[in-house]
Amino acid sequence: MTPLRVQLKEFWQRLSAPDLFAAGLVIVGTALFLLGRSGRVINFLEYLALLSAGYLIIRFIGWWRSRLLWSLRNRLIVAYLFIALVPVVLTAVLALFSALILYRQFGGYILSQDLQRRVNIIDAGSEQVVAALEHAAPSMKEEIAERIISDQEHAVYDKHLPSLTIEITEHSSLFSQLPENSKQGFAGFVQREKRLYLVSLRAVNTPYGERFIHLRAPVGTPFLSSLAVELGPVQLVLLEPSAGAGADTLKLNGQTYETATTVSDRHRTLPEQRGFWDMDVAGVTRFDALVEGPDGNLRTSRPVLARFATRPSQLNSRMFASVGDLGLVYVYTLGVLSVLFLLLEVAALITGVMLTRRITSAIDGLYKATVFIQREDYSHHVRIESRDQLGVLGESFNLMTDSIRKSLEEQKQHQRLENEISIAREVQNQLFPQKLPVVPGVQLEAVCKAARMVSGDYYDFIQLTPTRLAIAVADISGKGISAALLMASLQAALRSQLLAPGSADLSTGELVSRLNNHLVRNTGDDRFATFFIAIYDSASRILRYTNAGHLPSFCICDGAAVALEEGGMVLGVVEDYEYAEGKHVVPQNATLVGYSDGLIEPENVYGEEFGIHRLRDAAIRLHNGSPRVVAMGLMQAADEWAGTPEQADDMTVIVARMQ
Repeated sequence: MTPLRVQLKEFWQRLSAPDLFAAGLVIVGTALFLLGRSGRVINFLEYLALLSAGYLIIRFIGWWRSRLLWSLRNRLIVAYLFIALVPVVLTAVLALFSALILYRQFGGYILSQDLQRRVNIIDAGSEQVVAALEHAAPSMKEEIAERIISDQEHAVYDKHLPSLTIEITEHSSLFSQLPENSKQGFAGFVQREKRLYLVSLRAVNTPYGERFIHLRAPVGTPFLSSLAVELGPVQLVLLEPSAGAGADTLKLNGQTYETATTVSDRHRTLPEQRGFWDMDVAGVTRFDALVEGPDGNLRTSRPVLARFATRPSQLNSRMFASVGDLGLVYVYTLGVLSVLFLLLEVAALITGVMLTRRITSAIDGLYKATVFIQREDYSHHVRIESRDQLGVLGESFNLMTDSIRKSLEEQKQHQRLENEISIAREVQNQLFPQKLPVVPGVQLEAVCKAARMVSGDYYDFIQLTPTRLAIAVADISGKGISAALLMASLQAALRSQLLAPGSADLSTGELVSRLNNHLVRNTGDDRFATFFIAIYDSASRILRYTNAGHLPSFCICDGAAVALEEGGMVLGVVEDYEYAEGKHVVPQNATLVGYSDGLIEPENVYGEEFGIHRLRDAAIRLHNGSPRVVAMGLMQAADEWAGTPEQADDMTVIVARMQ
């Protein structure tokens, strides 16, 4: 985890000039607000501070979001929460909100139905009074009939309509105020001043004449105590028109009202909560009531609000009353299924988090491994915790790092070997003549192109006396380091023999025999060398030479070439082998050309070698040029014949112009 100091430093570096300016405005605005200062400028600064705070919150959310979602683990967890948990939470919230609406609507329905039932009851009571008066015996006194009817009505309706009053009159100003569609009778609520009544009005023709039936029950505490027993506290809010609009006003049907009075029953309370789910449910419904003025006139209707509070357990008992005891079974079944669903969702969430953690742990391990690789530490391995695809990926990563480590080690070894070969090449270059001898009447040139870093070919120019010069060319079997080592041994032996006291008159045959014995005794059976040595005396113009299995050098003069073949077999095979010495009188302006087999073996696209004859013809053609022109021309002729820059063998040519 990143240290807090590093995080704060990174956060500070991400702050821009607008961020710092907004932070300053927030500090100033907060200070002014806490000090309680006021004024037009100060209020404007506080407003700017509020806008700056919103800007900083948005900036912080963006920075926090980038920090949070940088990690793949956090990103997968957030994605899983949005995919799996958020829909469930939204569904649960929607279900709770729907249940709340359902319970509120159901509670309002129960209350409205019970209020309507009371209206129906008082209407039925007036109907019964009407029927009793219509069938009253003419011989019975009117007062007695009215008393009997009133007693009967009280006995039947006092339970549902407490404090019910029954009036039978000959005249009724209230009845005359009813709307045209209510002239046959009326049953409903009537608001008089700040009191509410349940009223029923009827007109009837009796044996005593036309009479008006007026039943009135006050809507008060006794009435509310028997209303909708499934509900808890119930309040009726009487409204009256309001001239203005304010916090305590209510607008219904385009009219503004305020509370006139509230009718409630303090004895109605909520039952005990049966569980955490059994929460308070509050609702409101409305009904209309006619308004009776002080003069007895009925005015337009006015809304009345009926508030209630209850619990889901109370409403459930009413909701499932039709199924009896099975209602509780349904409720408990729904609860069990909800709990089971919640447990399954929690299990799914835990499983998702565990799978996400496993995935992100593997990715995190790979990321840390890449950090080690950036530090060039290839010994670190990813921990394999499973055998799934991620585990196989970790194993592949470990194999990759092992391969890289081995490749780097091999590269280092190869680099060391190249360095060693480079050193060997420098050493070998020191073995070749660094400065060509100066002999009167002789011009020298030599070119050696190694097929590899070091060469197995050898050439040398050794000045024996002011007029005598030894010219040598050799080809060691094999290539590379082993051939270069044998070449160094041959060079050392040759120079030790030629530069020894009294060796100036030594025959070339005897010299080659000594070299042969040296190689036989100091090398393996599979190592040998071809060798050509010539000693030229510029004073006598006599060239003494011995060819030990080497390609014949040739002496060119006047367009003709003389092959120098006298000698014997290759060096390093048979001990004490006697080599012959050849002599050749060199004419004026003759050219001696010696070479290795790498110069005649290049093949063209048809598989034909360059060959000795083409080399000799090229040397004759270039004879009149300087030794360097001849040497470079022969190399170029061989390269052009092959037509490819690749070189299969070491190529060496020496040229001596003897004037």
